[in-house]
Amino acid sequence: MNEPTKKPNYRARFVPATLVLLVLFGAGQIALRFVPLPAGLFAAPSVSLELTDRHGQTLRAVPDEEHHFHKRLGLTEVPEVFVHATLAAEDKRFWHHAGVDWLATSRAAKDWLTRGRVVSGASTITQQLIKNAEPRPRTLRTKVVEAAQALRLEQVWDKQRIFEEYINLIDYGNLCHGAATAARFYFDKPLAKLSPAEAALLAALPNGPARLNPLRHPQRARQRQRLVLERMRANGWLAEAEFERAIAEPLRLSSAGRAFAAPHFADFVLAQNEFSGRSGAVTTTLDLELNRFVERVVREQLGRLRDRRVSHAAGVVLDNRTGDVLALVGSGDFFAADGGQVNGAWASRSAGSTFKPFTYLLAMERGDTPASIVADVPVEFATPTGTFRPENYHRRFHGPVRYRIALANSLNVAAVRVLERAGGPESLLRVLRDCGLTSLQRNTDHYGLGLTIGNAEARLLELANAYACLARLGEYRPFRLIVDEPPAPARRVFDAGTSFLLADMLSDNLARTAAFGADSSLRFDFPVACKTGTSSDFRDNWAFGYTPEFTVGVWVGNFDGAPMERVSGVTGAAPLLHEIFTHLREHRGTSWYASPAEVVESTIHPLTGKLLASDQLGGVREKFLSRALPRMAAPADLDAAGRVRLPTEYEQWLASRDNWLGDRVVLTETPLASSPRLISPLPGSVFYLDPDLPASGQRLPLRIGGGTGRWESSTLRIESERAGSFVRLALGRHTLRVTQPDGHVQETWVEIRTL
Repeated sequence: MNEPTKKPNYRARFVPATLVLLVLFGAGQIALRFVPLPAGLFAAPSVSLELTDRHGQTLRAVPDEEHHFHKRLGLTEVPEVFVHATLAAEDKRFWHHAGVDWLATSRAAKDWLTRGRVVSGASTITQQLIKNAEPRPRTLRTKVVEAAQALRLEQVWDKQRIFEEYINLIDYGNLCHGAATAARFYFDKPLAKLSPAEAALLAALPNGPARLNPLRHPQRARQRQRLVLERMRANGWLAEAEFERAIAEPLRLSSAGRAFAAPHFADFVLAQNEFSGRSGAVTTTLDLELNRFVERVVREQLGRLRDRRVSHAAGVVLDNRTGDVLALVGSGDFFAADGGQVNGAWASRSAGSTFKPFTYLLAMERGDTPASIVADVPVEFATPTGTFRPENYHRRFHGPVRYRIALANSLNVAAVRVLERAGGPESLLRVLRDCGLTSLQRNTDHYGLGLTIGNAEARLLELANAYACLARLGEYRPFRLIVDEPPAPARRVFDAGTSFLLADMLSDNLARTAAFGADSSLRFDFPVACKTGTSSDFRDNWAFGYTPEFTVGVWVGNFDGAPMERVSGVTGAAPLLHEIFTHLREHRGTSWYASPAEVVESTIHPLTGKLLASDQLGGVREKFLSRALPRMAAPADLDAAGRVRLPTEYEQWLASRDNWLGDRVVLTETPLASSPRLISPLPGSVFYLDPDLPASGQRLPLRIGGGTGRWESSTLRIESERAGSFVRLALGRHTLRVTQPDGHVQETWVEIRTL
């Protein structure tokens, strides 16, 4: 009799098998702990240096040593649509597997065995992160190692960190590593602002950054984008209506490419700062929108001046409170072939009349006032290199002039006389260097008294910052380029009360009417302290202006030094200054200085600068510091006929056609006609021919005091005009003789050299 068949005891078999599997699994988990992870995963994150403006707008991204661009962002900054797009493109079961998607791996292995080629990949996001951290030859052994390391990584990091590292490190093509950098490059917008279609296109790129490059292969990129969108829809991450809109959305790639805004400023920041080893965003002081406005008005002004042989211009705007550079434009077009990449804001150019305010400030700090009188008459100064004879811009002289009028009308002769009175070129050179001008490298003898009228070079940015010292009423601080660098402490250079008087003088449009007219570009509907400058032969134009809040500086000219066609500071640079300050007033607001308690206002005589009784006719109002009032007018100031007495240095001017006072003035002492004396040129005078000066400037006035005479020279041509006699300069040593009516002959000699 057969024994009944026994049923298999599956439970008895299952338990040991389960135990074996558990043991193997546990052993595997323990073994994984000994799997080394790529060191690259734990290296300091590679992030490109990025310059931004003060509001966070990107100016320039700087590649790393491997010429890649990186910008990190946290997972909380990643929009959900991009997370879903990335998972649809690369690893839809990412949140559920342990580092290796065994289902996808099995499918890929089957396809490879049956078809003899790779049909679809099976690498998870974790595996791709491993591969990116330590590139290896693509072999079967490599895949096994990467799978083990992926399993190990999932023991060490959570899913959120793995995903965050992946989207920050993966290659999206065109040197973009990380989704944030790629979003900005391809679409010129932050990752959080991407549409579903844009997110799908971006997420598709790591599958083949070169093959799917949308800039070169847009059709391939679109096909891959559609596949990602279809997977998003299939996974329930995209509704049907959203899918249809995304499919229909045209591909709009940014034409801007990589950010390259405010190029002169960005180049300057990179050149001025040591960023070695620094990464991430560096917030600069620039206001990009303001800078773009300055760029636009510079281009427009150059367009208006093109037929006047003007090719270049530059402009800067400073925040006086901090010294921040809010705008810096170095040329009209950075990409222009004719020197567009030259930074006109940092190029050294002839300063013209821009140093004059500092000269008058020095004189007033020594006790002079805005009402002090300076003799704007022909004068010669002996210097170590020869005789210095300053000329006014229009080659006319104004006689006795108040400081306020002389500065406002930028009179050269007056400025030189004031500098001589204020301590000479040593004093001016010292304060200009104290105000940050690094271009003044020569010694005092080289510049001489001509320093005040522009025989030295300056940089626009440094000179604007020196004017910002005036705007802070005498407090200097260096300009600042980086926001996270604390502003340097202010250092007092000038007296605050005297600086207020200077600002009042420079903002007085009525005072400059004689030279610039009542409606020039220096006329504002609100207070602005202004000064222009023009170098010899119209090679450089300058215009500076300030309020308590802002300082603006503008330069106009040609980088190659070619002269412009009679374009002065008021016609070339001042219109730019006007547009920029009007914009600042309308969009940011400007104010003016409250009058200090020590400032008083009194009536003075316009030709003597002395105090008058307030009700006296003919007086003008002027402001003073209470500690530095001028003297009271005295009867000795006038003769018996009520004419103002002038010293003998005005003698030649009174006899010239420049005399606008007529019989309102008289010399203090009338020279005797029988005692003539040689005034100019003195024996042994040395003159230099400046090739920059027009022909009208290459002549020398011949003067005799207390009489008249007939001039002769065997080597120089003598010219006579209503204003007197002149000699046309020529190189060499020359003798001149003057014969007076009584037959008396005086002789002098000069030497003419070239610069």
